[in-house]
Amino acid sequence: MGRTVVVLGGGISGLAASYHLSRAPNPPKVVVVESSQRLGGWIRSVRGPNGAIFELGPRGIRPAGALGARTLLMVSELGLDSEVLPVRGDHPAAQNRFLYVGGALHVLPTGLRGLFRPSPPFTKPLFWAGLRELTKPRGKEPDETVHSFAQRRLGPEVASIAMDSLCRGVFAGDSRELSVRSCFPSLFQAEQTHRSVLLGLLLGAGQSPQPDSALIRQARAERWSQWSLRGGLETLPQALATHLTNRGVCILRGQPVQGLSLQPEGRWKVSLGNSSLEADHVISAVPASVLSHLLPAEAALLARALCAIPAVSVAVVNLQYHGANLPVQGFGHLVPSSEDPGVLGIVYDSVAFPEQDGNPPGLRVTVMLGGSWLQMQEAGGQGLSEQLFQQQAENAVATQLGLKESPSHCLVHLHKNCIPQYTLGHWKKLESAAQFLADHRLPLTLAGASYDGVAVNDCIESGRQAAARALGTEPDR
Repeated sequence: MGRTVVVLGGGISGLAASYHLSRAPNPPKVVVVESSQRLGGWIRSVRGPNGAIFELGPRGIRPAGALGARTLLMVSELGLDSEVLPVRGDHPAAQNRFLYVGGALHVLPTGLRGLFRPSPPFTKPLFWAGLRELTKPRGKEPDETVHSFAQRRLGPEVASIAMDSLCRGVFAGDSRELSVRSCFPSLFQAEQTHRSVLLGLLLGAGQSPQPDSALIRQARAERWSQWSLRGGLETLPQALATHLTNRGVCILRGQPVQGLSLQPEGRWKVSLGNSSLEADHVISAVPASVLSHLLPAEAALLARALCAIPAVSVAVVNLQYHGANLPVQGFGHLVPSSEDPGVLGIVYDSVAFPEQDGNPPGLRVTVMLGGSWLQMQEAGGQGLSEQLFQQQAENAVATQLGLKESPSHCLVHLHKNCIPQYTLGHWKKLESAAQFLADHRLPLTLAGASYDGVAVNDCIESGRQAAARALGTEPDR
């Protein structure tokens, strides 16, 4: 009898883990267990009445670095090259990103020249923040909040405007609570290794080996900033599901896992309500808090570490306007918490991917709502209606972009607990979990956004590494 690996969760992490398991020289039997009827997790694309594509979750993937290259290689292996929509380096969506501060949009400076010019909303050219950074001593703490780190090294303006906005845009979180070591490991490591973040980023950490393909070479030559797929990003998990089924992977949908228990011979029993599965190894690609409730009593210490990893909700409001124009051209803008506690940012979808505007085409934007405003709404037990979110989004678009007419199409989705929060000391939780798994030799591997990165590339990479560990091989970095 061959080995059986059960993968919990049919989001992009679980599908990526299954993909790499299925392509091993001697693949095990792989069973994917997904609680809902659809695959892809937070990646979801919806087609509007005019054929426009609306992304309810992630809308673009970065091709940079080894992780970006590996994702592009997977895209090629799945036969999706012709579906790729790139944003090339000379495109406005690649060159222009904005901050909304003081009731106005401000383009973020780019290139060396931009560092020496006055660049509102900052009162001084960012060159001075860089000069300050080069003179600061190395931090001595094992971890630090993003806000504290940025304020110490780059000054209060960069911390309270730029890094505050970035944490809201990436994590929908609070820079005063998030860990720099876990959220921005390259910045933390640069300071630890080179004493200066700027020096560390300039000198780099050394080039890790990258896969090669025609698509990867094209992305490098054209300096892509991001890419999507013609039918929306959900095309990727759909293609993975088809590929896995063709390779004999069993995918169970609509099957919530009720619990995990260890059998005397060291195998897992995965309870599914009216039935159960047996597995030699389990890869968990469900959120850490979900897994914590599935573990057996003898793994209580592991469950405690996992349930301490929080997550926040985000409301995504997709809007389309016919006959409207944006005041600026770029990827979108972020909003610091001091400007608006509820609006995280607005993405200008039509600028990056006009091919998805439908026929007749209409301007598409996406408003992200969250932060302390949404947390207060949730905590107060107030009705979180679609009308409330739509009104907030339309007000934001009218105020910040001048689009005052009513949208021709609107989609509202509240994603509950969708983005894990790597708060101060997150690394200790991961160390505790890894130590428990090693000490007890549990045939369990963790994957997904709860641990080492929330971006799509991070999730795919976590699945790849989880598959390697389940197979007993060491993943190459």
